[in-house]
Amino acid sequence: MVISYLGKQFFRINHGDLVIATNPAGKNRFGADLVFVSTLHEDHNNPELVFFGDKTPFVARGPGEYEIKGVAAEGFASEVEIEGKKYLNTVYNFKLNDISICFLGVTHEISNETREVIEEPDILFVAIGDDPEKAYKISMSLEPKIVIPMDFEPGGKAIKTFLKEGGSKAEPIEKLTLKKKDLVDKEGEIVLLKQ
Repeated sequence: MVISYLGKQFFRINHGDLVIATNPAGKNRFGADLVFVSTLHEDHNNPELVFFGDKTPFVARGPGEYEIKGVAAEGFASEVEIEGKKYLNTVYNFKLNDISICFLGVTHEISNETREVIEEPDILFVAIGDDPEKAYKISMSLEPKIVIPMDFEPGGKAIKTFLKEGGSKAEPIEKLTLKKKDLVDKEGEIVLLKQ
């Protein structure tokens, strides 16, 4: 599995021939098989960016159960506020090659029911936004093996605070390449990806 960060909450996750995108935004274009859109806000809802070449992805846009190209996913509703306006946010939980992945979207709060299903994800994507302490707190409460921060200004105060909360000196890397065996000894490790 290879994970690349394209800014805001936009990630490209490659697993063999399968390509997954999350919250497409910006100018990057590529073909995806599956797109997770967590919030119907312009910063997170541009799936046309990953309709490319012969790829026409399935777009998951809300709570529910999905199974696409062997990927079983569940979406759980939460409410968020962006720029003073309320939105429905969907937390996505899915597995790729026995690696469990949780994409929180914009939220820093999830219900107990959602928490029970998520359990302890191998990889957790969490938005830093303007509340890095809260982002760190929810991250650690889910007991992930790896935490991937998103939605932050590179080198900004928020990401520095988040790293400090975790006692991490993580340096940004181009992409994260891993297999299930690479997760064995991990416990809340923060992986910072270059935008």
